[in-house]
Amino acid sequence: MVTVPAVPEIFEEELHSAVEARSETLQTLRELGPPDLVHLVKQPKQSQSTTKQFGVYHHVSGVDASSSASLAAYINTLTYSPHDKTNKVVSGLYCCYNAFSRLDMRVQVAIPGTVESYCIDERGDKRVASDDLWLETYLCSVLRAYSYADDGSGDTIKKIIGVRRFNPITSTENEHKFLDAAERLFFNGWQLGSDPEIQVPNLVSNHLTTGLLDYIHTTGRYASGINLFEKLRTRDPEISSLLARVYIAADEEVKAVQLLHETIQELPMDYSLLDCQAEFCNKKGRADLALEIAKRSVISAPSEFGTWARLAEIYVSLEQWDLALLTLNSCPMFTYQDKDAPRMPEPLKVFLPVMPEAVCDEIDDSHADDIELVHPTLRKLHAAGFKGTFLKAYVLLTEITKKIGWDQLLRIRSQVFVMEEEYRHEKQIISHQPGSRNASTTALRSPSPKTNGHGEVEEHSPSSEPPNEDSSTSQVDNSIEKPGHTVASEIVKAGSEEPDPLHSANYTQFQNKRLCERWLDNLFMVLYEDLRVYTIWRTEMAQYRQQQLLYKKSAEEWEILGELAERLHHVDEAVEAYESCLQIRFSPKAMKGMLKLSEMHHNVRDECGALIRLVTWQYRWYSEFSPSLLFTIRKLIEEEGAVKVRSIIQGTSLPQHVLDLTHQYAALCAAFRSSGSDG
Repeated sequence: MVTVPAVPEIFEEELHSAVEARSETLQTLRELGPPDLVHLVKQPKQSQSTTKQFGVYHHVSGVDASSSASLAAYINTLTYSPHDKTNKVVSGLYCCYNAFSRLDMRVQVAIPGTVESYCIDERGDKRVASDDLWLETYLCSVLRAYSYADDGSGDTIKKIIGVRRFNPITSTENEHKFLDAAERLFFNGWQLGSDPEIQVPNLVSNHLTTGLLDYIHTTGRYASGINLFEKLRTRDPEISSLLARVYIAADEEVKAVQLLHETIQELPMDYSLLDCQAEFCNKKGRADLALEIAKRSVISAPSEFGTWARLAEIYVSLEQWDLALLTLNSCPMFTYQDKDAPRMPEPLKVFLPVMPEAVCDEIDDSHADDIELVHPTLRKLHAAGFKGTFLKAYVLLTEITKKIGWDQLLRIRSQVFVMEEEYRHEKQIISHQPGSRNASTTALRSPSPKTNGHGEVEEHSPSSEPPNEDSSTSQVDNSIEKPGHTVASEIVKAGSEEPDPLHSANYTQFQNKRLCERWLDNLFMVLYEDLRVYTIWRTEMAQYRQQQLLYKKSAEEWEILGELAERLHHVDEAVEAYESCLQIRFSPKAMKGMLKLSEMHHNVRDECGALIRLVTWQYRWYSEFSPSLLFTIRKLIEEEGAVKVRSIIQGTSLPQHVLDLTHQYAALCAAFRSSGSDG
């Protein structure tokens, strides 16, 4: 018997206001749409009067949306509530967004009585719900369940209150239905949009292909994926890049290499194929082979972030740090577009029940929202908020720093980019030459705002003085040199679009240097602040230990320090911080950090311990499905065997009802006949 998450209830101030709010936001949706909305009208059991009716709602993902009957069946499961014995449900409305046709599919259920299905367009007009529209809606609902699932850290769960998350595919029959729908609608996938790192959605880079690869990666159902892409490839050879990725994941590397070789001869400038080949060679330790392929990929798709980022990654592998920085500087950066989220009116009240099966003292995080003391310096570490292209660029920058150190990074930076001092010096020389003033050299010093990872204007520039720290800490701070500003390309372009060729030749000092993009200059400042705070923390810790004093931080501060250490690739220090956080209170983010680090060290017992707690926490917050946690359990079973994993889980001292939740995840692997699940 599968345990189903409890049902949260958000009470409306005015009846039907949640449904009206959803209808109003339909025209603003740009991605896969928000999670499904389920709205119930209740009234007291004794009363026949409609004047005492009130509305409650919750959101949900992963419910079978292939027909009006399956959505009506979901509403029927909500008519009995163990928490509410005094009221009865008199009607229910299920709203599910179809991102292909940009319609909200709706099923209205009167209890007892009729079921009506229809759809609402962006203007709020009613339309007939056809079979074709239900097929599109079903596929969108599966993609949303994967795309909007939590990765175990709780970040996604905390974004929207009261969302029940179900696994949309729990059997091979479900899988067949999903892959059949994906095959039928595959060539319309680009209409759904794509991940924020992709500039233009296309046949092989869109939310449908991302969802398919996610599903195959999570469940290990490689044969099904290969079968699907083999069929689709006969209709368009471009799809070979997706097939090659699945071959590589399935450990069929010879087939992948042959396929890439053949298809690139047919499509020599297909950037997805070239990128797949470059990534494969680089991972095999042959960055020398990957280099020319990645360069060709950049020529093929110069406006895509991914091709430039891959080239930068290969330069990092080749230890050509200057070229890695120059390539990073060339990356086209896109403003981050977040997933569609519901915009609801202020609720009257919120009821968040706890299911008995997820009750465990150790995993209680009900006090996590209490205001904790957090040092302002830790609060304003901007790198923690990076997403999309800015996050990926920052990861590359931290990898370079980890390998060569901050001082060397600054040296290389000043070798490849024009620094402000040199620029000012050259500008003075030129301005003393008669007739040398032109627009591009006079409008140079206009201050221009920095943008952060969300594409927003950012006022903050890290201060070189640590706030409220003792003198010993100030000495530490001085050991990390604050980066001087480079000259941003828009400063030079500010005056005129066409630089005067006569005068540009006068800039002798830096003829072979580039102008640094403003966003990259800002990334150096953010990295400096990360390193500065990290160094202060480690020095203080060492001093306290020397004096045998207890180093105290709040749980949230430890969580932030753990993330900081992880961002800077300091694994052991991250573990230390996360453990300190978990000693104070449960934190899914810290526990997810511990899980990631136990995976790296192949510590099976710690991995299982972290998994049990994360799965339970997810259930507590109405989620029975996290692809990330399912993937981890599947890999564990593949490496250790189901019997061993089951006995380790069973051997922990947590309550049996908690262990059963993790056994349910393991049972899914058996349902999909994953490697190792037969014992």
